Amino acid sequence: MDIRKLLMKDIMIMNLKATTKAGVIDEMVHHYYEKGIINDEELYKKDILKREEEGSTGMGDGIAIPHAHDKAVNKPAVMFARSVEGVDYDSMDGQPAHLFFMIAAPEGGDNTHLQALAALSQVLMNPDVVAALKKADTPDKVQDIFAKAVAEKEAENKAEEEAEKQAPASSDKPYIVGVTACPNGIAHTYMAEENLKKTAKKMDVDIKIETNGSEGVKHELTADEIKRAKGVIIAADKKVKMARFDGKHLVNKPVTAGIKEPEALIQEILDEKAPVFHATGDEGETAEESSNGGVWANIYKQLMNGISHMLPFVIGGGILMALSFVVENYMGGSHSLAFKFLNNAGNMAFAFMVPVLAGYIAEAIGDQPALMPGFVGGFMAMVYKGSFGGVYQANFHANAGACAGFLGGIAAGFIAGYIMVGLKKLFAKLPKSVEGMKPMLIYPILGLLLIALIMFFIINPIFSGINLVITHFLNSMGTGNLVLLTMILAGMMSIDMGGPFNKAAYVFASGAFANDPHSTTAAILMAAVMVGGMVPPFATAIGTVLFKNKFTKQERQAGVTNWVLGFSFITEGAIPFATADPLHVIPSCIVGSAVGGAIVGWMKIGVPAPHGGLWVTPLATNWWAYILATVIGSIVAGIIMGLIKKKVSEDPYE
Repeated sequence: MDIRKLLMKDIMIMNLKATTKAGVIDEMVHHYYEKGIINDEELYKKDILKREEEGSTGMGDGIAIPHAHDKAVNKPAVMFARSVEGVDYDSMDGQPAHLFFMIAAPEGGDNTHLQALAALSQVLMNPDVVAALKKADTPDKVQDIFAKAVAEKEAENKAEEEAEKQAPASSDKPYIVGVTACPNGIAHTYMAEENLKKTAKKMDVDIKIETNGSEGVKHELTADEIKRAKGVIIAADKKVKMARFDGKHLVNKPVTAGIKEPEALIQEILDEKAPVFHATGDEGETAEESSNGGVWANIYKQLMNGISHMLPFVIGGGILMALSFVVENYMGGSHSLAFKFLNNAGNMAFAFMVPVLAGYIAEAIGDQPALMPGFVGGFMAMVYKGSFGGVYQANFHANAGACAGFLGGIAAGFIAGYIMVGLKKLFAKLPKSVEGMKPMLIYPILGLLLIALIMFFIINPIFSGINLVITHFLNSMGTGNLVLLTMILAGMMSIDMGGPFNKAAYVFASGAFANDPHSTTAAILMAAVMVGGMVPPFATAIGTVLFKNKFTKQERQAGVTNWVLGFSFITEGAIPFATADPLHVIPSCIVGSAVGGAIVGWMKIGVPAPHGGLWVTPLATNWWAYILATVIGSIVAGIIMGLIKKKVSEDPYE
């Protein structure tokens, strides 16, 4: 395809008005909409921003390539825009961007335009082309520069392919293979390929790069090429088959590393400083799972995989439960069909929350075979006796009444994941004739057996034992020092948000209330646990508003929902935050909850209701003090959380 058919003159912006990154995106997307290139401005912009969250498309050297591949695009196009003054675009080199190329790629199109986009991305790595573009002041000049550069690049690519077929890599030069890939596969994939090839040529190294872009896998590496290679460079932000690289020195980095630091990657292979990669024997293994980005970076990614899949259950279930409390308190009571329907639907979603968290943590570690053991382990963390048929009992203390909660679910996810990694290594040398038994028989049976044994005999008994100790401690306290008791009860609600500490505190208070619903002390204890349980979701909502740079975009979106969940005494809304950053979130919430609980005891605030959060405020003995205790505790927790949390980068690899 002639690049001029994509890089159309009538959609170019030769003098951008925008002065910020957000402004550039808004101006260019709107221009696309006005020119009829896209039919849904909001959808296309959403996908542009989603790509920016995965890593800035500010490539450095004054260039930015925002792009999206979605159904809002009517026809493929590349919009060129120029800013004479330059715009801070979060570029890799920290310098302002002057040249912008917004790529619009339609879903389901042919590969012709994708090949042209790949060639365009490659020529932008040519400093002569960039210098010429910076001087170009008319659309005709821009088109001419690209038409010439792309034609030369395509001819060069064909010549290289022919030469490679006729004369394989020279035996007297080091030979390296690599893979480049990015989520959209439009720009970064080919820019990383180009920089690695150019740098290898300068270093007198033969190299072959397999690209995994929008048009599929190109220049696929053969078994012979991998065998001959001194090492492997993976510059990828999405799944890449890794088992084929077993026994090779391997560098595994984000795709941006292939663009920014190709020489360092190549040199690491040449110096044999890259670790030797050992496959687990499963062809499904991916670059994400074998990343050498550090232990904590991998743990964080694995947690995020669980959290991202868990969030819809938290949000959907939480909102329906909140609505059920509205119905219960103001529109028909607990016996109404509307309450039962909404409350049961919400509870059903919550029942899946921890199993989904555990399942997808496990899947991030051990791939698909680990999903089922992770789900079951997470389920076992939430069930302490025979809720489903009366058969399953998690421990030897049937009266302990405590499940492991979300902390036990996290443990189950990691345990199940690494069980599967171990099983893959254990059965890696099975004969080819029985290879098919692994995913269909060996992995599911042994994975389930091992996770069930560990949860049944180790994890849940530990948490149940903790619950017995806590319950005994609370019973021994009595109500002599009411402020201290309410402070402890409220603080315990934030420790594990559904686990032994939370459950013991709630059962203690609700038990006292059930024994004597007219007791003033029981009502005060009930108010303390409700305030303590409302603080975590409110605190995270406050934190995401006051300290936006301390939370990811996904967390900020979840924070909006937590206003409703906090109001409804649904502590679980804070679980995704506590899972992602327990060392900062949980202590902050404990302090805030304890402060709120102390205020309840000090002001003798009573709420004669076992649940409902702020919806039952009219029932409180001192309604304004009940609200005040919740607000003060939440603000204290939110501010502490914001102050002690570290800033986050929207680039998941930084």
